[in-house]
Amino acid sequence: MGKAKIKKKSTFIDMTAMSDVTVLLLTFFMLTSTFLQKEPTIVYTPSSVSEEKVPVNNLVTILVSSADKSGKLEDPAAVEGKIFISFTGDVDSTFSSGTIRGLMLDKAVGIYNEQHKTAPIEMTAARRKAFMETNMIGAPFAALPALLDMSISERDKVQGDLTRADVGIPINGNKDKEGRLNDFQVWLKAIYLVSKDIHDQKADGLTAEEAKGLEDLYNAVTKDGRGIAIKADKDTPFTTVEMIFDNLQTMSLNKFSLMTALTSEEEVSSTAK
Repeated sequence: MGKAKIKKKSTFIDMTAMSDVTVLLLTFFMLTSTFLQKEPTIVYTPSSVSEEKVPVNNLVTILVSSADKSGKLEDPAAVEGKIFISFTGDVDSTFSSGTIRGLMLDKAVGIYNEQHKTAPIEMTAARRKAFMETNMIGAPFAALPALLDMSISERDKVQGDLTRADVGIPINGNKDKEGRLNDFQVWLKAIYLVSKDIHDQKADGLTAEEAKGLEDLYNAVTKDGRGIAIKADKDTPFTTVEMIFDNLQTMSLNKFSLMTALTSEEEVSSTAK
């Protein structure tokens, strides 16, 4: 007796609907995600159990480089403690990061040149534009014009070389805010004054929405500490970070936060034991 033949059915599956859903999901995640900005150096922040999130707008980030972990330098600590700073405005573009960077630069250069009348730095329109487009900067004011004259790729390469003497914002233990400020304190004073100018309604040329953006920044910087975040490596000595704390407090910026990574459940359990 012959075998019964099973009628073959088509294995074709219409994937059109699934493709549409995939594209919609991809578009959704792209539009709602916050992309990480490129930083000159990578640091691994310490762990903590705090679930409070760092704000994504109206934020000043102070990045502190760690000791070299590649094993290529004879003195790994030689590149530790280099300081970089970034300014983030309103993510909804009512007060963009570029605008706030430009205002911070204008104020900081003015303060620096007032202190260095015999050797001021010149900030051209092209240099100002380059600064506005740069996420994070770390250089002495004297080296800033040359850095901003470079292309983006050259600038990234220079700032990524932590062995260079002209990389990193100079800082010291200066606690006399009425005397000559170090470069780091100049930026801190600029941060405070720019936000205060808007708070006191002294700034010109800004729309009401832009003014509100800096009003929010003023509150975040001076009142609740959300506006300034320090990002340092978990292995960086406290003495290195303490100098940043001291400089912030010298400039009357007494509230700030320290970026950490959320401790995993396994780490909490092992600590409890």
